[in-house]
Amino acid sequence: MNASQTIRVMLVDDHNVVRSGLATFLRAYENLELVGEARNGLEAVNLCHRNKPDVILMDLMMPEMDGIAATRAILADYPDIKIIAMTSFEEEELVQGVLAAGAISYLLKNVTSDELAAAIRAASLGKSTLSPEAARVLVQATRPAEQPLYDLTEREKEVLDLVVQGQSNQQIAEALVISVATVKAHVSSILSKLQVSSRAEAIAYAIKHKLVTL
Repeated sequence: MNASQTIRVMLVDDHNVVRSGLATFLRAYENLELVGEARNGLEAVNLCHRNKPDVILMDLMMPEMDGIAATRAILADYPDIKIIAMTSFEEEELVQGVLAAGAISYLLKNVTSDELAAAIRAASLGKSTLSPEAARVLVQATRPAEQPLYDLTEREKEVLDLVVQGQSNQQIAEALVISVATVKAHVSSILSKLQVSSRAEAIAYAIKHKLVTL
């Protein structure tokens, strides 16, 4: 698309106020034309068949069909449409999900009018725009996962295994033939090494990081 051509834009958001605000924003720019509005992903898919927009501003959290599913469905039929995800959230799952579905850009709804207009024009030319928050999420997602911080001794692993099984200090002492005081010392050391403050947190941590065999 030529940069001087009018860009046909469709809005997809379940909040009337948001759509109204975006519609007003679009009217302020001569080369941006509003060609349709949808309240959810399902409506957006149906509208695309009739309106064939160049760029879609797509909310992610919607009823009927969310933005990720709608993005995937629209691009399956119309791969040339450029979809800009616009949301109030920056969760890794959302960012990666909608970009994997084919969205060209990811913006938070706190962008300025000029930033959004620039992102729409860039998208129409096949160029991506990522909010700093989304970019940070993607960078973090590409880094190797940090290893859990623990260096338990074999005895501490045995104690932790019994803690996860729900056994009391007395029961653990009897099972391992050690004193209750020794069990308490091991439990205290375990909590410190796992950087948790209670047995419940230690259990949750151990299960999450597969420190024990259930």
